[in-house]
Amino acid sequence: MTNETIPDKYSSIRLNNQLCFPLYACAKEVVRLYRKPLENLGLTYTQYVVMMVFWEYGGMTEKELGKIVHLDSGTLAPLLKRLEKQELVTRTRPEGNENKLYISLTEKGEKLKDDALHVPEKMSGFISLPDEDLIMLKSLLDKMMVMMEETK
Repeated sequence: MTNETIPDKYSSIRLNNQLCFPLYACAKEVVRLYRKPLENLGLTYTQYVVMMVFWEYGGMTEKELGKIVHLDSGTLAPLLKRLEKQELVTRTRPEGNENKLYISLTEKGEKLKDDALHVPEKMSGFISLPDEDLIMLKSLLDKMMVMMEETK
């Protein structure tokens, strides 16, 4: 059955009418494209995002990190354990506050920052939209994120 034979009352559930699907598909493809440049760093895309936060802001709690990268503790905990195993971060619990987990970069993690400089350069040619379109797209996505945060 083709979508032309679907009655109009179903138009809201047609794949071609969804905003979420092209967002999902593009995000998936962008993450796939990052695999090759990140391979040399030994990082997954999500680990790279977390490392960028540490390179920019320095150490912080797991909760603070989760807010910035929009990930919950269930996703962050194993990711941070892997980064610690790679000796890129340290995880410590302040004495007297076992519920708080503080994460900071190691010297090795800080040095990886210089190696990561090639990643944006390698990625720049993959999305061949004019600069003004890329700026508008980023602005719209940022606006969407703010609006979704407000509905939580």
